[in-house]
Amino acid sequence: MKRYIVTFFLLVTFTAFSQNVNFMSKDSMTGKPMLLGNCTREAFNDSSFSWWFNSEYNMYEVDSTSLAKISDKINNIDITIIMGTWCSDSRTLVPEFYKILDYFNYPSDKVKLIMVDRDKKGRNDEIADLNIHLVPTFIFYKDGKEEGRIIEAPAKTLEKDMVRILNKE
Repeated sequence: MKRYIVTFFLLVTFTAFSQNVNFMSKDSMTGKPMLLGNCTREAFNDSSFSWWFNSEYNMYEVDSTSLAKISDKINNIDITIIMGTWCSDSRTLVPEFYKILDYFNYPSDKVKLIMVDRDKKGRNDEIADLNIHLVPTFIFYKDGKEEGRIIEAPAKTLEKDMVRILNKE
C-alpha cells in the first residue's frame, strides 16, 4: 500500500511541476498558441515558436568586440527576461539575446524567462513587482540588486546596452 501512496504522490508532484513551466494558452486576439508564466528556453522548441526563434537566432551575428568589455562581469549577473510570444519585438530580440548568452556559455539556471499576455500579465503574479509596461524587457541583477534594464528595444544594440549596464556607464 505504501508503494501506491508513494507512486501517487510522485505522479501528482511531477504533474503539478510540469504544469508550472512552459504553460501554453491561446492568444485572445489571434487564437494562436502563446506561452504564459515561467518558462524555459526549451519552450521555443515547440513548432508554434521554433520557426521564428530559430530563424532569428541563426541570422544574428554577435558583436564580440563589444562583448569583450564585459566578459569578466557577465557571470556575476542574473537575468530576467519578460516577453510575449505574440510580440514582434520579443520574437526578434529574445532569440538574439539568447545567442549573446550562448556566446558566453552563460548558465541557463541564471536566466528567468517569464511570458506575458497582451495585458502584460503572466500566468500568476510572476511580474507583479517588476513594473513591466513594454516587452521584451531584459533585467540585469547583481547580488539580487537590479543593475539595469533593456526595455522593448536597445538604445544602441543589445551588446552595447549590456556593456553600458554592466560597466555602469
